[in-house]
Amino acid sequence: MQHVILGAGPAGVIAAETIRKHAPADRIVLVGDEPEAPYSRMAIPYLLIGHIGEEGTHLRHTAGHFEALRIERRQGRAKGIDSGRKQVHLDDGSSLAYDRLLIATGSSPVRPPIAGMDLPHVHSCWTLADARAIAQRAAKGARVLQMGAGFIGCIIMEALAARGVELTVVEMGDRMVPRMMGPTAGGMIKAWCEAKGVRVFTGARVEAIEANGSAMKVKLAGGPTLDADLVISATGVKPNIGFLKDSPIKCLVGVLTDEHLQTTVENVYAAGDCAEAFDIVSGKTIVSAIQPNAADQARVAALNMVGRRAVLKGVTQINVLDTLGLISTSFGHWQGVPGGEQVELTDRAAGRHLSLQFKDDVLVGCNSIGWTEHVGVMRGLVEGQVKLGEWKQRLQRDPTLLMEAYLASAQGQGARALVAPK
Repeated sequence: MQHVILGAGPAGVIAAETIRKHAPADRIVLVGDEPEAPYSRMAIPYLLIGHIGEEGTHLRHTAGHFEALRIERRQGRAKGIDSGRKQVHLDDGSSLAYDRLLIATGSSPVRPPIAGMDLPHVHSCWTLADARAIAQRAAKGARVLQMGAGFIGCIIMEALAARGVELTVVEMGDRMVPRMMGPTAGGMIKAWCEAKGVRVFTGARVEAIEANGSAMKVKLAGGPTLDADLVISATGVKPNIGFLKDSPIKCLVGVLTDEHLQTTVENVYAAGDCAEAFDIVSGKTIVSAIQPNAADQARVAALNMVGRRAVLKGVTQINVLDTLGLISTSFGHWQGVPGGEQVELTDRAAGRHLSLQFKDDVLVGCNSIGWTEHVGVMRGLVEGQVKLGEWKQRLQRDPTLLMEAYLASAQGQGARALVAPK
């Protein structure tokens, strides 16, 4: 049996190792499009801060790890799939035959249509090559402008601030982290960042970037022109699925999968940031680009690829973010659902905010800032779809009673409720 895995990120590596564990005689080919050892993009900010070296970003640290497991590594990028002949066509003109195929191609940064994006000191912060270029330019006191203040943008911002740069952030949304936080929470994060010395423009966009000697001029639409030594684009990501456009593999936002992570074509599976899987909380398929989901999906896909039936229990909609020391969280339908109810509690002086969203007597989503002691409980209630009964009214009167509500309501509802970690 020959397994081809497209993508050498966390999903691809975990899938390859899982296949080897259960199919010791099968051939495994792991295809990555970068000339690097398999690494984690989420470790790049820690590299920029200086907490780790490049080797610290590597997914596996033992020398000869992949060779010992007889996992063949190959550099290349998929250009197309012939599912009838069971072949993957690569960008060097070669092809790989497969019996089972895993699409774990991840995602790539969105490139905004802005004049000047091709200038030498404009970068995404997505690859080790990007990190090397940013590290050279982002010295203490350098003027850095970052486009985007979403989840990934805030993680990058943390690393830049730690390097001592003069940082300006430009976000098109009306608040920071607009896809994770409501207006109150997003505004609180902005105020926190400004108090830490970061200049933040929300409801703003970059119109053009122009060279200015060794630096740049960055023009904001309807606003000022800012000087910058380095511009970083963190305006979101999109699944790497363009090579599937002429194949029968169905794609929506990502590659559509069933509960076994199989695509609409037999013997072809998908996992990670490019996969669209069923979310039990929302009742629909979603792309959830977080590493724990990638790992779960990779294991389930790999087990099915070797004939061991496995089912994905669901996609986790979790975001826990540290923005310059301010911890915020988002679970499930944090923005609420039609016909639902909500309650909010805000203490700006203490830097704490809690927003709970209900549908009938179930907590379907929540936001929090500075409420770290309740993170596990929030996840347990939302993902477990715990029926609160009379505790819904109690939470509407006092949202801080989450632990009490969990203990009283979840314990008698068995498997649907998750055990809330501390």
